[in-house]
Amino acid sequence: MSKLPAPSNRLFTRSSYPEYRRILAILRTETVGGALLLAATVAALVWANSPAADGYFALRDLGFGYAPWHLDLSLGHWASDGLLAVFFFLAGLELKREFVAGELRKPARAVVPVAAAVGGVAVPALIYVLFNLGNRDTLTGWAIPTATDIAFALAVLAVINTHLPAALRTFLLTLAVVDDLIAIGIIAFFYSSGLQPLLLLAALVPLGLFTVLVQKRVRTWYVLLPLALATWGLVHASGIHATVAGVLLGFAVPVSASGRKNEPAEGLAEYLEHRLRPFSAGFAVPVFAFFSAGVTLLGFDGGAFDGVGAALRDPVALGIAAALVVGKAVGVFGTTFLVTKTTRASLDSSIAWIDLFGLALLAGIGFTVSLLIGELSFGPASPHTDHAKVAILAGSLVSALLAAVVLKARNRRYRAVQADEERDDDGDGVPDLFARD
Repeated sequence: MSKLPAPSNRLFTRSSYPEYRRILAILRTETVGGALLLAATVAALVWANSPAADGYFALRDLGFGYAPWHLDLSLGHWASDGLLAVFFFLAGLELKREFVAGELRKPARAVVPVAAAVGGVAVPALIYVLFNLGNRDTLTGWAIPTATDIAFALAVLAVINTHLPAALRTFLLTLAVVDDLIAIGIIAFFYSSGLQPLLLLAALVPLGLFTVLVQKRVRTWYVLLPLALATWGLVHASGIHATVAGVLLGFAVPVSASGRKNEPAEGLAEYLEHRLRPFSAGFAVPVFAFFSAGVTLLGFDGGAFDGVGAALRDPVALGIAAALVVGKAVGVFGTTFLVTKTTRASLDSSIAWIDLFGLALLAGIGFTVSLLIGELSFGPASPHTDHAKVAILAGSLVSALLAAVVLKARNRRYRAVQADEERDDDGDGVPDLFARD
């Protein structure tokens, strides 16, 4: 008889109680942020399809800045290149934390969420390419449907009122973290142009100073912020997308606490994350969504874009929608299934495959990074950009509805599992499930 896989090879097993609490705190913040993201998207769509639509587009395209520093940008670009850098800074922090002290530090646990994320990128990209074979101009959008929007995904969970087991929530966050890492690499290597090596080298100076200071656990904002802004500005001017600067700055921050007197008890990475995540989820990302999601759906006389009808005739939109709805689910679920059947990894006994399928459908919600890559692929003036926005919205909506059907059906099971995890019969403040470990 074959032996069961060792516990360390099981997927979705319980983490430590502090890690469990940290994951829940992140999910709560992102859930609120997802609701604000949804509100900003609806506001943009309503305004862009109202009689006052010209005002929306005039506001989005309003330019200001300092041209000699390559910073003469529109409000929409300030949101995508500037505010979104905060989102990617937090992504950098989370990535480093997961690889140093989180679920991804153990190869046996990391292999499946990493593989699932890779599958969730490769299959949608392949589906998009199949829809756009023979058209070199539209093939540049292959990466648009590869990203999962964790804020929107968590907002959907909040709306349908499911009670996912904590371990499955951890998998969702880990999947999104690895997904972000892949998206960062895609943006850096495939969507950067006009590289200026001297400016990129110059960016290493403030980045290096920032790294030295945070390694010494300096957290004085008026010292760190100018260095971060200088790094961002030089990376932006170098031709590399400015959000990459946010990731590099996030990677520079130490994860573990050193025990020094001037360092917060939870460590500098967690300290910065607690203070910046509400700003990112509550302001930066919703503002980006507001300026990026506005697209004319109803059509207008004499215009170049005739709404949903034009999108339905564009292989760009068809490829994106199919990739998000079908590609993401097949990529995430199929890769997880293959890895568990060909390696010693296995699902925890409390998790059914239908649970994972619902999660894979939820991964088809692509928004923030998808919108960004759409603009980088075709440029703001291209009709393909508007068609891509329609497809991203439609594909994400269909994925959310399908996931809601599956996960709502499992709601009673989730509630029972969560109730068992949070029992504290001895009243010591730590759930008995963790105390038994």
